[in-house]
Amino acid sequence: MGKLRSLLYRIRGEVSTEDLIKLGLKVGKNFKRNEHCIIDQSHCWLIEIGDDVTLAPRVHILAHDASMWQACGYTKIAPVHIGNNVFIGAGSIILPGVTIGDNSIVGAGSVVTKDVAPESVVAGNPARFIKGYSDFIDGHKKNMEAKPCYGEEYTLRNPSITEQHKLKQKKEVEENQFGYVR
Repeated sequence: MGKLRSLLYRIRGEVSTEDLIKLGLKVGKNFKRNEHCIIDQSHCWLIEIGDDVTLAPRVHILAHDASMWQACGYTKIAPVHIGNNVFIGAGSIILPGVTIGDNSIVGAGSVVTKDVAPESVVAGNPARFIKGYSDFIDGHKKNMEAKPCYGEEYTLRNPSITEQHKLKQKKEVEENQFGYVR
């Protein structure tokens, strides 16, 4: 499976996690990297990712900044540290020199230019503090008591999902503004 995965990454113009680890990337347990994520191959040994980290689609993690190359002949490099239990939303960019603390969430489309404190939810361009991690999670747990919640049978992970499932979920989510799926 490793060779097939490496080939798939290469076809998509990406470098597999396994190949990046061989080059020096540090990754903890339960690391999930969705499609089209770019982890800076040219300086991946400067990047450390903790346990239970998820990168949503199209996340970019950079350990170098070549903006001064033409004028100076040098590229700035800096380490990137991503703590444990971190979720980085789709399309986010993590710039060189950034540390993202444990138990943090980076909202989709964010550009992280500065350190993210542990237990934080940040979002925006540049990313700014939105609320504490516990407040965010507690708010969603409370919402789950009143909003519709669906199991895997309502996802494409279920190969026998029916049109009835899709229509029921669509109707209920529209009526309730949002819902949750496992």
